[in-house]
Amino acid sequence: MSAFAERIERELVSFLPESENESVKTLIASMSYSLTAGGKRVRPMLAAEFAKLCGGSEDAVVPFACAIEMIHTYSLIHDDLPCMDNDDLRRGKPTNHKVYGEATALLAGNGLLTHAFGTVVSERALAANGAEKCAAAAAVLAEYAGADGMLGGQMIDLESEGKRVGVDTLKIMDRKKTGALMVAACKLGCISAGADEKKLSAASEYAENIGLAFQIVDDVLDITSSTEQLGKPVGSDNENEKSTYAALLGVDECRRIARELTEKAVAALDVFDGDTKTLVDFAYYLLDRKN
Repeated sequence: MSAFAERIERELVSFLPESENESVKTLIASMSYSLTAGGKRVRPMLAAEFAKLCGGSEDAVVPFACAIEMIHTYSLIHDDLPCMDNDDLRRGKPTNHKVYGEATALLAGNGLLTHAFGTVVSERALAANGAEKCAAAAAVLAEYAGADGMLGGQMIDLESEGKRVGVDTLKIMDRKKTGALMVAACKLGCISAGADEKKLSAASEYAENIGLAFQIVDDVLDITSSTEQLGKPVGSDNENEKSTYAALLGVDECRRIARELTEKAVAALDVFDGDTKTLVDFAYYLLDRKN
């Protein structure tokens, strides 16, 4: 998976648009700044691994994997804006709006979102996957990035600030805000490989569980880690008066629940015939990560 992550770093740049106009060049530079700022590349790697598990091609899934990372990156740019979380650091670097200004950062996020859909129906994607799979991939992106997916989770998050919300609300929020794009990534890999509905369903179950575990671990790290380790400010959840799993349940209970979710994710892989070791190891890597 790390080898594919290295490939994604190169491929992401190749899908960015080009322009001779100086103003548009600034916009593309802003898009590239956040898109190439590093990160775990969790979603592209999930797409690639499920494509491989279902007998698909790494070359074919690359456009889908890049598209999901574009959407994830756009969401981070917008999350960091003063009207949202108002963060100064992302992945150890100044956030997009700190470098390019709020208006350009807003447009850069919009640009990445729009370009993601162009990427899944690009000539390269169509040649490798065919029109039917590309259309299915676009539909998945729209569903899981939209109002009933990631955006819906972000809206719940915004409206929960300064309020005491319960664990059930947090679960709904995080299954949308964090989990939705992980589900989309796993489904994109399956779609590229032509997997059946049973495998698509199992991939979704795996992703839903590691997605929620991922967010619970994030909440714990916001309390227990340092700015240097995380590459972004710690304690921001408390400063923004957000209800979190760690605040509601305590660190020890959060760790127990995250492990339980990880074990459920691993069990969902039983329906696949191929070698699932990489996905099993990946689930536990996300559980035990330090940043």
